[in-house]
Amino acid sequence: MNADQQRQRAINEHRCIPGDPFVYGVVTTGIFCLPTCPSRRPRTENIRLFDNDKAALQDGYRPCRRCHPLGNAPSPATTTVIALCRAIDMAERKPTLAELSAQSGWTPFHLQRQFKAITGISPHQYGVAVRRRRVRQQLRDDQPLTHAAHHAGFDSSSHLHSSSGQTLGMKPGQYRKAGKGLALRVAIADSSLGAVLVAESKNGICAVAMGDDPDALLRDFQQEFSGAEILPGNNAFDQRVAMVITLIDQPLGTQASMPDALPLDIRGTAFQEQVWAMLRSIPAGQTLSYQALAEKLGRPTAARAVARACASNRLAVLVPCHRIVRADGGLSGYRWGVERKAALLGREQGQEQA
Repeated sequence: MNADQQRQRAINEHRCIPGDPFVYGVVTTGIFCLPTCPSRRPRTENIRLFDNDKAALQDGYRPCRRCHPLGNAPSPATTTVIALCRAIDMAERKPTLAELSAQSGWTPFHLQRQFKAITGISPHQYGVAVRRRRVRQQLRDDQPLTHAAHHAGFDSSSHLHSSSGQTLGMKPGQYRKAGKGLALRVAIADSSLGAVLVAESKNGICAVAMGDDPDALLRDFQQEFSGAEILPGNNAFDQRVAMVITLIDQPLGTQASMPDALPLDIRGTAFQEQVWAMLRSIPAGQTLSYQALAEKLGRPTAARAVARACASNRLAVLVPCHRIVRADGGLSGYRWGVERKAALLGREQGQEQA
């Protein structure tokens, strides 16, 4: 029995697994619960498993008010943040920071600080995750594009189309089919920084993800691309996977030639692809700030948009968003973990060995 099966069994039996702080989300309601929650069990296909409460929040789910996954006796600040999550989730459009500030009674600065301390993300990031979850569910339910866009809080279907690279990672019609029509090869390999998932389409490598749990990596990928045809591996693909692992474990001496030998299938908006191309031009061992990268693109006021494009990158290491740091040189967020970001930079700068 694998980890996911053990978790599903625990949910069915209303019990926790010692040492495993997992929670589950209900895709039809947008709520996440403890496995001990007394609520009626949803159908298995409507359950999404998360390693912890922060992972559920970061995917746009809000905490259950029956089982209190953020704690049985939440602090006043936690109670307020839970209410704000519910307000964001229930609103037809994403509330502004001023509106959330008025509801909570906190100043915008205090609200941002408390919200991030408790959830791990900002109110804006939570709102984006809510819209992403909504539109994915609507498209999977075969709702018309205009209905899906309106329900998710987009101004129009054209707005959804223009942001589909960031929101869905592909065009809405293709996401509706869960990747149907795509033929992919997928492999999971071990590295010194944990499990690594590599996926490849006919055009090149389309995803590289890192994580602690190989089952979770594969589960998340399968949920996104359940309609894709999975092709058997071959020697050429195995060699490319090995090259990706080498770039993670031993980047010194391999960065100059190896990335060019790996064909990439890069999918995003025009701006995202500009950012990702610029990231690939940063030499190994060097870093840039979000602001500096925006200026290099000729868009000096677009530092935040650059940060969002970096966060939307699906190709760890091959599109080296880990080389982007804060203006003061400090390490900022990295979708595969700040610790991995620090390790990658240390290795590229010759300060750390695998």
